[in-house]
This record gives sequence, structure tokens and C-alpha cells, in this order.
Amino acid sequence: MLSFPAASQWLSGQSLPHRVAVGFSGGADSTALLLALAQQGHQVVAWHVDHGWSEISGELAACLKNKAAAWGIEFHSACLPPPSGKNREAEARKGRFAQFIDWAERQQLHTLCLGHHGDDQAETVCMRMLQGSGPAGCSGMRRQRDWQGLHIVRPLLHLSHCEIVAALRGADVDWFEDDSNRDTTLLRNRIRHRLFPALRASGTEPLELFQRWQKQAQLLQLRLNDMADVVPVAMQDDAAIVAWGAWCDSSVAVRAVVLQRMHARVFGAGAVLGRRHIHLAEVWRLQGGRAGIDLTRCRLFRRRQTLHLAPVAVNLLR
Repeated sequence: MLSFPAASQWLSGQSLPHRVAVGFSGGADSTALLLALAQQGHQVVAWHVDHGWSEISGELAACLKNKAAAWGIEFHSACLPPPSGKNREAEARKGRFAQFIDWAERQQLHTLCLGHHGDDQAETVCMRMLQGSGPAGCSGMRRQRDWQGLHIVRPLLHLSHCEIVAALRGADVDWFEDDSNRDTTLLRNRIRHRLFPALRASGTEPLELFQRWQKQAQLLQLRLNDMADVVPVAMQDDAAIVAWGAWCDSSVAVRAVVLQRMHARVFGAGAVLGRRHIHLAEVWRLQGGRAGIDLTRCRLFRRRQTLHLAPVAVNLLR
């Protein structure tokens, strides 16, 4: 195994199981994470998903397989159809995580480490602010979260991309530069290659700026969560229910949190309603909450003094 001295400092104090998977794209960040975990004695399994965005993506997968073999690391790859919709990033992310879940079940390996770092975090917060996200979205990526049977960990969020690249160069390790990272039709890349350099040129460090915004968003979300606790969500059959009066008497922001909690109770952690759905619910409430409204995969309706959010299939049977 290649010597990678940065590992002990990077992963100090982080508790991870012995056997872990790493989302391995071949880029600097996932390469560094893969080597750091292996250096620390973890049994690492590399999971590589080929999205078919590049003509040489198949060659890359073969190259990464050889690299992993040279490092003594188990390697798995899968090729997905190229994204076809308008939101290529979201479609690719959905396909990638579906593949991760499949591997987790078949390999009985449920801790997945991802190589996101501080620059990624700042870009995420900026992107969500530009998209009009609330405090939950602007709280950024969590260091740890559970999603559909996967325990997702991001051990490198405290590092900058520059620190990671410097460590790789110091260990004489190369990596693959993905051409899609320079595609400025994608919002994240416009932020990375245009907005952040412009901020730095004006004397503002974007990583510090958006990390401060992230902390403020986290504090605000904690306060909103406390306020939403007075409107408890219960389950009745497959529907989530809350008291209509308590929900209506809450602030707009708290009502939105309660709706997200109801949706997550029905569809599982990580499932969220979009801003359009929250707006539709507010318009419906102002109109008196009569009948009900259809949201994606579910229906919101009132029965006397309770508000219900039910899967469409369940509601149609009643």
C-alpha cells in the first residue's frame, strides 16, 4: 500500500467501522479519501459509477480498477445510461445512489464514505441560496446521515480542495480530472469557475462567507425545529396527520417544516416537498382548506380538525 501520511491527521477522532465503501470517481477528493481510509487500516471497497458522460468513461473505469488492484483495494463498477433530462446532475445523482443501495444490499456493506470537502460545502450553500432554498437546504451537507439503509459519511468536510491536492502531490499520487467539472452549463460549475473567482478578486473569500451562512442557517433550522415540535405528527394507517388548528396558527416557516416532517414520515427520511408544493399548500390554506390538493405522489386534505398527507394510492382507496 502506498504511504499516505495525511491520513492520520485527516481522520483523527472520526469513528468509522472497519469495513467501509468509498464512492470512487477517480478525482482528487475520492482518491485521497480512498487512500486515507486504507492507510488507517480500514477494509475499503471502491464503488465506481460510470454515468456515460464521456467517450472515455469506460477506459477510466478500467484504469481505476487497475489502480485499486495495485493498492490492494476491492473494486466494483457499474455503467448507467447517460442522463437524458434537463437536470443532468439530479438524474445522475439519483442513478448513482440507486446503484450504491443495490451494492450495499448485495455486499452487506452499509457505510458509504464520500469525498466532499469544504469547497463543495460552500458551493452547495451558495447554490441552494441562489435556488431560493430555506434554512434546511442552506444548512448544507451533513457530515453523517442515514438514507435508505445507507449510513453516509463525509470525513473530509473540514478540509479544502487545495489541502487535498497538496497531500496527493506530496505522496506522488495522480488523479483523473473529470471534463464535466468544467461544464459551465451546470450551476455548480458556474459558481466554482465564475462566481467564486469574482468574489475572491473583490476581496471576499467565498469559503468563509458561505460557511458562515451555513452556520446561521443551521442555527435558524434548529429554532424552527423546536417551534415545529408543538405540532406533533402522528400516523393513521399510511397517512401523516397533524392538528389543523395548531398547524394554521403556526408561522409560515413552521408550517413548511411540519409539512416536510409529514412527507418524510410517509415517504422516508430524505424525501422532501419542493417550494412549489409548499406554495400550493399555503394558497389552499388561505382558501379555507376545502377538499384537498394533489402534490407529487401524495394528497394533502383536511378532515374536520385534522390535516392529512397521504400517498395517492392510499387516498384513492378511501
